[in-house]
Amino acid sequence: MEQFYPVIAQCPLFDMVNRDEYQNLMTCINASIRHYNSDDYVILAGSQIAFVGIVLSGAVEIIKENPAGARLIMDVLGPGHIFGEGIVCTKARIAPVSVRVKAASQILVIPFERIIKTCGKSCGFHFQLIQNMMMLLGEKNFRMNVKIELLMLKGMRQKLATYLLDQASQNNSRSFDIVLNRNELAEYLNVSRTSMSRELSRMKDEGLLDYYQNSFRILNREGLTACLMR
Repeated sequence: MEQFYPVIAQCPLFDMVNRDEYQNLMTCINASIRHYNSDDYVILAGSQIAFVGIVLSGAVEIIKENPAGARLIMDVLGPGHIFGEGIVCTKARIAPVSVRVKAASQILVIPFERIIKTCGKSCGFHFQLIQNMMMLLGEKNFRMNVKIELLMLKGMRQKLATYLLDQASQNNSRSFDIVLNRNELAEYLNVSRTSMSRELSRMKDEGLLDYYQNSFRILNREGLTACLMR
């Protein structure tokens, strides 16, 4: 467990918790590490869950599938990111989405009840965990609204510009890598891969951006921002 403390420290659930307390904390909340291979499912839509997961290594996809089998990638999470917190806080705790392993991963699994209920030892970090969980739920709601706004956009160029500008903002740089390949990006934006690739090529020819595989560079931020107004 100790080898993952630097990753655990990146997770907002443990903000303001002293790293010296991690060993006692992990024991107190009954945290355990599970190993998954690529394409394994951590959570299946429709199942009831009672835990939150934190990616320690690898990556997972949050996906929504319709009865016909078409899927929409809601998010891709790497080391330090948490999932399941919005589900376990509901009454039924039924997962509306699936969590699938994108690359071989190790996941820290924490029973939700051990987070929100203080133990008999009156550990100070329990109160901090509860506060952090409330903050995480607010952040999740915000990100979900951003995703909904992205899906509501009708124009291909608007969707691409919105996504790429958001990625640049998150990375605080005009040059950045995305974790999605072209098929996954099309699924994330809920568009045709062929049409998306064609539009990316046009935007590159117009000098708005440059890219190679999963690496992007915004060349004309003002021009890309103007795409949002169309």
